[in-house]
Amino acid sequence: MAFSTVRLGSARPVATREIAPPWRWPCLALWLCLALLLGSCSASEGAGGLNVTGSTSVAPFAEHLAEIYQRQHPGTTINVQSLGSTAGIRAAIDGVAELGMSSRDLALAVIVNPSNPLASLSQAQVQAIFSGQIRSWDMVGGPSAPIVLVVREAGSGTFGAFEELVMEGMPITPTALRQGSNGAIRQIVAEDPNAIGYISLGIVDQSVKALAINSVQPSVANVEAGTYKFVRPFLFVWRRGHQLSSLASGFVEFVLSPAGQEELGRLGLVKGAAPR
Repeated sequence: MAFSTVRLGSARPVATREIAPPWRWPCLALWLCLALLLGSCSASEGAGGLNVTGSTSVAPFAEHLAEIYQRQHPGTTINVQSLGSTAGIRAAIDGVAELGMSSRDLALAVIVNPSNPLASLSQAQVQAIFSGQIRSWDMVGGPSAPIVLVVREAGSGTFGAFEELVMEGMPITPTALRQGSNGAIRQIVAEDPNAIGYISLGIVDQSVKALAINSVQPSVANVEAGTYKFVRPFLFVWRRGHQLSSLASGFVEFVLSPAGQEELGRLGLVKGAAPR
């Protein structure tokens, strides 16, 4: 596949990547810690409304925007399903969903319980923790307590991005707890003072504490400035040449509009730019 990219707001563009033929997908990057994906194949707008399927990281933001759009357009129906990035891309290819969501690329935040006294770790320390080499918090300046690792399931976009961007190919220990969503990781870390995990930056809230990595805090400002490096876009994807239905096209236009971008910014995402 080949991906062409466009910016949705005020952030920098994402480089085009060659994946594999024969499919070609135009991409829309919500350059945030998450980018949105516009995807679609033969699926069309029908009696059941618009189907949007894929990444569990993107889904909460897509659901929020879908609720706003439906209130503004009575009688429309947008169904958002969080089944994972692979399922979202497959659904778009097969025409099961008109818009597929993928988080193969996203912005990550390493999180701990708010009671944890640590505020920062180096990337090398994060790699040693998640690979199982460091098993106690006192080895990185924390309390004398075992580290509880919480990670996404293999195959998820968040897992893949963490392996690539943070671990740089170093394997994650098989003893880590595996969870099916970013929300599940956040909940466990919020309830366990010894836990550490990673989630998309856009859903970090007061229930957890995001750690600075290499002395750089994960924040919208640092993402926009390019100083926080663990960032990729989330995407909506569609097959090149497919004509989006009127509902899908209208929803996409809303996401790219100033109102949609402002709402995403309010939710903690970095704004993108209009298509070029």
